[in-house]
Amino acid sequence: MSQDAKYCNESRVVKTSHVFPPDTNVHNTLFGGRLMAYIDDCASLSATRHARYPCVTASTDSVDFLSPISMSDSVCLESYVTWTGRSSMEVFVKVIAENLMTGERRIAATSFLTFVALDKEKHPVVVPQVIPQTDEEKKLHETAPARAVLRKERREESRKLAEFLTTNKPW
Repeated sequence: MSQDAKYCNESRVVKTSHVFPPDTNVHNTLFGGRLMAYIDDCASLSATRHARYPCVTASTDSVDFLSPISMSDSVCLESYVTWTGRSSMEVFVKVIAENLMTGERRIAATSFLTFVALDKEKHPVVVPQVIPQTDEEKKLHETAPARAVLRKERREESRKLAEFLTTNKPW
């Protein structure tokens, strides 16, 4: 590890919110899009905290909705950098729903996002490596290279699809 490597915990962000009626859909559960905005916000803070440069979302690699989040729940997001490339960072976000009346907690969603750190001229900059400490951090760190391969394959498929797609007006 290089001298400027940082612990996963140094990028950790925790955000907890109530679930209010304007945040819910017709099923009285948290809008998926609202949760996705929370996820991107927390992940971007973790990436910036790790790199100490402005960061942009390169991709939302996955968002897996595992359990609905209702108005009787709070929603707590925990994010941190799990792995780095040269200028990119993989950020993991764990979403925990807590029934505020019973105290029952459950994993409601998980997400992986990729961010790139940019300098003032908007060029990618080298970011510190990451050092995992907990069992969770170690597991995510050691499985990250496989996710990186899948991410590159998916991005290439997206590029090929974009070449095929039209920008003609549909009307």
